Amino acid sequence: MSPELVSILVLVVVFVIATTRSVNMGALAFTAAFGVGTLVADLDADGIFAGFPGDLFVVLVGVTYLFAIARANGTTDWLVHAAVRLVRGRVALIPWVMFALTGALTAIGAVSPAAVAIVAPIALSFATRYAISPLLMGTMVVHGAQAGGFSPISIYGSIVNGIVEREGLPGSEVTLFLASLIANLLIAGVLFALFGGRKLWARGSVPTDGATGEGDAGFADGETPDPGTDATSGTATGAGPVTSGATPATPASPTAVAVRPGREAGDTGSTGDTGGTAGIIRLTPARIATLTALVALVVAVLGFDLDAGLTAVTLAVVLSTAWPDDSRRAVGEIAWSTVLLICGVLTYVGVLEEMGTITWAGEGVGGIGVPLLAAVLLCYIGAVVSAFASSVGIMGALIPLAVPFLAQGEIGAVGMVAALAVSATVVDVSPFSTNGALVLAAAPDVDRERFFRQLMVYGGIVVAAVPALAWLVLVVPGLG
Repeated sequence: MSPELVSILVLVVVFVIATTRSVNMGALAFTAAFGVGTLVADLDADGIFAGFPGDLFVVLVGVTYLFAIARANGTTDWLVHAAVRLVRGRVALIPWVMFALTGALTAIGAVSPAAVAIVAPIALSFATRYAISPLLMGTMVVHGAQAGGFSPISIYGSIVNGIVEREGLPGSEVTLFLASLIANLLIAGVLFALFGGRKLWARGSVPTDGATGEGDAGFADGETPDPGTDATSGTATGAGPVTSGATPATPASPTAVAVRPGREAGDTGSTGDTGGTAGIIRLTPARIATLTALVALVVAVLGFDLDAGLTAVTLAVVLSTAWPDDSRRAVGEIAWSTVLLICGVLTYVGVLEEMGTITWAGEGVGGIGVPLLAAVLLCYIGAVVSAFASSVGIMGALIPLAVPFLAQGEIGAVGMVAALAVSATVVDVSPFSTNGALVLAAAPDVDRERFFRQLMVYGGIVVAAVPALAWLVLVVPGLG
């Protein structure tokens, strides 16, 4: 058996173990890099670590550090409330608010699971309170995160665009971003139509100032659904939304957000003063500074071409110095598991590159002799694996494997990369994937087994349909 084939089989084993045994794929990949690099490729430690993505490590740590501070001081809560107030409490627009909010968070650099973790508990609490299908709300959050996930300053965008640039392939940051944005926007539109969107328009508006009339739970006049039943899904909802570590929203505060552990209702920490008005989150100096920091991050990266990771770390340190109480636990809330996953997988990919496996595999795919068939197979490989593991991990492994195939010039590189990106990330609604699992965990007062089956069936439909559609729209027109 050739060394290249051994390294590919080890990669498959890494994905299988990570999926079936719930072991961090990054830790497995580091182990695989050590074993394969030492025993098969005859590499020393320097050769193995040559592929460690130091710049991406800083991006992940810096961005998640900054957003951990934003969560701690209530800035993200304020953003959600501001978005709901912006649409004047119209129930039908709330799923789209959550879609747009998660999309904005990932577009400016938040890791997709981090954005979902921020928004999903609040979004699904809204779903429970206003009898919106949890499947609709949860999938809108995930697709929103992926819609913004390939902006030039996002994690996914940075990974893919960096690989394309290093390999000297033609690329288009705008095409990549728009392909994911449009694909997820269209899917969200279909979901909204299928899962009760038209009924939501009949609900009218809900109060957004923290004061509701007795019995007003955000329904149209004369509408009196069973208080213990989700009107769109038929699942039991109980008396009110309860999220992990959260207190239920009360009828007097329809837009109340989940209360994090260690805080009483109405208390948002040292900088979390609501100004004495129940249900309304006020801007405080810490929140204003955090919002300014988020804007500064976008301006620094897009306007001055500064490194996103170093800029985010710098801004986070400034906020931590000014408000140490809010930032004390932020370092512990950095997405270390995601950092480990990405760095481990990309380090193993570096070992594959060192031993020539990437070129060998790419030539094998190209040797099929039918470029369009090879392209669609790559899209399905990305979708299937990503549905059962992390999209971040498969993106780090799949795109490099496709590079030699793309270098042959028979398939348009820009369209193929965009199709691979969409195929490998849009399936994150699967309950086996990180984002889908976060949505499942965040849903309050639902039949979790039923919700799990719904997500699994929907994820299967996406895996079956989207890669073929992405291939048809993005790859076939660019056939060379």
